[in-house]
Formats: sequence, structure tokens, C-alpha cells
Amino acid sequence: MPRMLDVSEDVRAEIGDEEADRLLAGENAPGSYDCTSCRTPGDSERERTSTVLFVGEETAVLAFAHAGCIRSQVVRVAEEQLQGAVASITAADAAESLATENPRQAVLGVTSGLVLIEGELHPALVVEPTAPVARPGSDGLTDEFLTLLVEQGFQPVADVNSKPAPLPGWSVLVAMGRLHSVLQPGMSGTGQIAWWQAHQPLQVTEGWRTAANKSHTVLVFAAPVGAIGQQPREDLLRDALEKAAANGCLVAAALPLAGT
Repeated sequence: MPRMLDVSEDVRAEIGDEEADRLLAGENAPGSYDCTSCRTPGDSERERTSTVLFVGEETAVLAFAHAGCIRSQVVRVAEEQLQGAVASITAADAAESLATENPRQAVLGVTSGLVLIEGELHPALVVEPTAPVARPGSDGLTDEFLTLLVEQGFQPVADVNSKPAPLPGWSVLVAMGRLHSVLQPGMSGTGQIAWWQAHQPLQVTEGWRTAANKSHTVLVFAAPVGAIGQQPREDLLRDALEKAAANGCLVAAALPLAGT
């Protein structure tokens, strides 16, 4: 039975016309599915459905989403992170994701909040791994999470009251009012790939979303394991950021907002 599928030109180019036509005809497409964006059930026989192709260096995974949640597209993911992309399709845990830097797949915790800088509230994400992040190919005994980020263009934070510098090529993806991923430049000019991706899109507050839509920028702070911790209030989160900065273990960048 034909499916109500949207197959974008870039997805068709990746999977080929023959496979795309089989999908549209219903030969290889599921009737029911769990939306890769909102995680609620969908039915490609009764509602518009987007095909979303996760592509690594050697592997590709095709997923489905409500057309109202996300458009049909190709999402390029580092090969070592593709299992994270698979988890984002099937997992129900929205609080954790895989760090691309860690060959042992360290888990990143991401917290959203508003940070007051020079009298203005800025939307921010605070990233902290749950374990040390080693450099690929190393003995794995040294935590190089901050060093790896500095090499990518993040800047050490000496004063949380100063806005971080922009980082070209990176962005924060928010769709339908939910946080989906932090994107970084792909290798060899292949566009952007997911540096961090939520297993399930994360809810952000109305104030955070309003501030992000106003500035079109999200401040991303990162600290090593144990430097921030789980803070239940924004004032406590701010205190933890200032302490991490004073201890020389905080980096940050201002990333453009992608989506709404």
C-alpha cells in the first residue's frame, strides 16, 4: 500500500531512485513507527511522514518522523557516533548522549538555563560528561575533554559575566520548541554533523526559547566531570559556573540558533 512519505532530494540521492520508489510504494516502509523527533507513534499510511537518513562514514540508518515535527533530510553523523544516532531513534532516555571525542562513548549531560550577562538574559547550555573523556588513540588515563574542545575553537572562560566569542561552523538545533542537537562542522567540507544529540528532544522553558529566538544565539558552556554537577536552580547553576571558571575548568562559545 502506498505510503504518505516525504523523501527529500538529498535523501533520494543517498539511497537511490529505486529504493526511494520502493519506500513510496510501501514495499520497505513501515506502516506504524515511533517518530524520531517527538517519540510518539506515527502512521505513514494515514499521515504525512518524513524520511530521515542518518549517515556515517560507512553506515546509514533510515528513520521516520511526523512531517510536522521535522522535514525529510540527511543527518551526517561520525561513524563512531552512529550508535548514538540509532539510540536516538529507539531510546526513551532524554537526558544523555554520546560524546564523539571518547572512543569508550562517554556520556554527556546537558542542562539548559538562562545566564545573566551585562544585564541581559542569555539562553545557555551547560555540558558536562559523566566520566573523563580521553583523546582517541591515547591510553585513556588522562581527561582531555576541555583540551579537545579548545582545539575545536571553544575559549577558556575567566569571567562568566563576559559573553563568549562566536564559534563558526557550529550551531544549536531547536525544532518545534525542543532541543535536538549541537552540531559541529563535518570532515572534508561535508556540512555539519551532530556533536551531541538528544536521545529524545529535550523540553526547554518558554523563557529560554524566547531568549533564544530573540538573540538567535545560544551560549554553550562545558566543564569536565564533577565540575558543575546537577544543580536544581539557575542561581545554583550560575554559582557552579563561576566556581568552575575560577578554577580554570570552564570553556564556552556562542553558537547560532538553528530552528525555532
